[in-house]
Amino acid sequence: MTATEARVYTPGEFKEFDAAGETFLYLVPAGAIFQLDETSRLVLDLVKQGMPHDQLVAALTEKGYSIGDAEEIVHELHMSRAIISADTKPEPVAEPPADFPLMTLVLNLTNQCNLSCQYCYEFGEDKVATPEGKPKFMDYETAKQSIDYLLASSGERETVHVTFFGGETLMNFPLLKQVVTYANETAAAQGRSIDFSLTTNATLLTPQIVEFLSENKIGVTVSMDGPPELHDKLRVFANGKGSYDIIAPRVRALIANHKTRPITCRVTLTNGVTDVVRIYRHLKDELGFHEIGFAPVTTSPDRLYAINEPGMHGVLKQFHILADEWLEYALRGEMHGFSNVSDTMAELYQGVNKSHPCGAGLGLVGVGPSGDIAPCHRFVDSDTHVLGHISTGMDKEKQQDFLGRGHINTKYDCHTCFARPLCAGGCHHEAYVRYGDTGHPNLHYCDWIREWTETCLKIYGTVSAKNPAFLEQFAERKAL
Repeated sequence: MTATEARVYTPGEFKEFDAAGETFLYLVPAGAIFQLDETSRLVLDLVKQGMPHDQLVAALTEKGYSIGDAEEIVHELHMSRAIISADTKPEPVAEPPADFPLMTLVLNLTNQCNLSCQYCYEFGEDKVATPEGKPKFMDYETAKQSIDYLLASSGERETVHVTFFGGETLMNFPLLKQVVTYANETAAAQGRSIDFSLTTNATLLTPQIVEFLSENKIGVTVSMDGPPELHDKLRVFANGKGSYDIIAPRVRALIANHKTRPITCRVTLTNGVTDVVRIYRHLKDELGFHEIGFAPVTTSPDRLYAINEPGMHGVLKQFHILADEWLEYALRGEMHGFSNVSDTMAELYQGVNKSHPCGAGLGLVGVGPSGDIAPCHRFVDSDTHVLGHISTGMDKEKQQDFLGRGHINTKYDCHTCFARPLCAGGCHHEAYVRYGDTGHPNLHYCDWIREWTETCLKIYGTVSAKNPAFLEQFAERKAL
């Protein structure tokens, strides 16, 4: 008997789930989804009983397969790691190359804001920024250097992305206009292009600004937390007055007159602002946003606006309601608008297997008004987390330290979690606020993330079984 014939397999690392009457495996090390047919199910059951390779082949030949086909079936299951042998070595997620090309630059045009949102990660009690003594508004020279840096650091990418951010982005709208002109001209001279987006609280939108955004195909995400009584709990002006009545008519005008890109919304969930379904209905059906994404507030657990564990369970329950709707729409071939599902569908379809929670410090960096380079917009103006300066470039040692601590291979709590290809331990900024370490896994969300991931896996399986063509639109999608 050869070594191969005597080989004994064990089940690989996967999450098994049922959807649409079919059984699927989410193959964790690969971040891939595998539908079990009757034959694969048989092999897996026999492997669980400890049956060696030669007996597996014999069992398949008894089912009518040729020896060659039986060998191929077992081989394919082995190669996909649905079954593994004793000599199978673990495959740690690869380190990204040191010269990984930049994709996205988040340009913080100002660190000032005309609102005083109590939960703001930039100005609130949990802020990491140290803006004292630094410019409040970015100047044109710094912005030009930032665009030059993006183009020089993006390798052979034909299209790169600039996101305008703040503070409140539109407080420095004159600079935004200059940057768009300079960036387009500079990229075109290199035979390349730049895609633009911005995030805004919408208070400063005017017809002229909307016209400019539409003409230049600039994507817009509005920060808004629902109907008046929910939105105005924490999204207020310095005098305590709520901002909804200022924002709502401007949002309606933006949606009506921005003709070139769909308008999206990002909702921050806080204690007392967790009525997800009601918020979604208002923003989608009454205001007309194309898509809405929800995220719990980033905060220390003792803040009054922090969502406690029962509150997070309530949020998840309402997520499930919208997820069921999303599935109904998808089976009809229609997009729903709940981006928390859509973003996960894209990652599952693309076979994402993250080394890091996001592109921060890798394919994405933030630049503050002073020109300091940060891992992302949430760390802009923080002396503790600066990775370099736009005039001198990235400090590779600081970058590698940040990326090394944030890599999934260092997060031992995550090594047995089936959701790690999508989560990779969670947001660096959230980890720093909660645990004082950007590389610490966000353990307070683990059960929540696992349940939500399983929900999305079942949705994916159902759609792939009943309307697989619908998933093709997620091939190029990036998260909201």
